[in-house]
Amino acid sequence: MPAKSMPAKSAPTKSESSMSKSNTSKSSKPKPRAKPVRAKPVRAKPVRAMAPIRLPLIPQEHFTPEQQALVAAIGSGPRGQFKMSGPFFCYLHAPGFGELAQKLGAHCRFGTSIPPRLSEFAILVTAQHWKSHYEWAAHAPIAEKQGVKPETIRDLRAGRAPKKAPKDELAIYAFAKELYRDKRVSDRTYKSVNALLGDGGTVELVGLLGYYAMVAMTLDVFRMPVPEGTPLPFAEPAIR
Repeated sequence: MPAKSMPAKSAPTKSESSMSKSNTSKSSKPKPRAKPVRAKPVRAKPVRAMAPIRLPLIPQEHFTPEQQALVAAIGSGPRGQFKMSGPFFCYLHAPGFGELAQKLGAHCRFGTSIPPRLSEFAILVTAQHWKSHYEWAAHAPIAEKQGVKPETIRDLRAGRAPKKAPKDELAIYAFAKELYRDKRVSDRTYKSVNALLGDGGTVELVGLLGYYAMVAMTLDVFRMPVPEGTPLPFAEPAIR
C-alpha cells in the first residue's frame, strides 16, 4: 500500500506570529518583587511602678575606709546628714568619684550666687526633663519652701510652661529648656539670664544644670526608688 502522505504544515499567519512574540516577551520579563512588609515597632506603654534597684545594699559594717570617709564628709557638710538613698547610695559603690561629686553638689546647691528659689526651680526643670522620680520627690518640697509657687510646681511636673511664674523663673526656664533641647542657647535667652545673674552666676547656672542632670541620670540608670509611700511624680517609661 502506498504510504499516506502527512498534511503539510501551514505557515503561521502574521497575527499568530505577533501573538507568539508578545507571549514570549511577556514571559521573559522578570516579575517585579513585592515590597517587604515592615513590622511597626511596638512601643511599650509607660507604667506606674519602677523596676527593682540595680545596685546592692552595702551593709555599714562592711564599709571600706573610703566609704566611711565619704559618709563622714557628707554628714559634716551643709546637708547635715548622710542618707542611704538617692545618689549617695550610688556614690558608695564608687567612693572616690562620690567624694568629688558630693563636693560639687554641695557647692551647686548651697555655695553659688544664685538665689535658692531659682536654684531649686532649675533643679525641678531638670528633674522633669529626665523624669527623675527621686530628684523631683526630694526637691519639690524644698522648692516650695524657698518660694516657688505650688501652681508653678504643678505646671513643671505636668510638662507645661509655668506661664504665671515670676519673670526671673521664666528666664531660667527658657534657658534650661533651650539648653537641654537644642544643646545651645540663643542670644536672646542668654542675655535675659545674664542680665539677671551676671557672668559668674550664669556660669554657675550651667554648672548646676549639668550637675543635677548627672544626678538625674544616676538615679534613673540605677532605678533609685522614691521614699516609701510617695507616689511616682511621672509615668515610668517602659524600657525593654
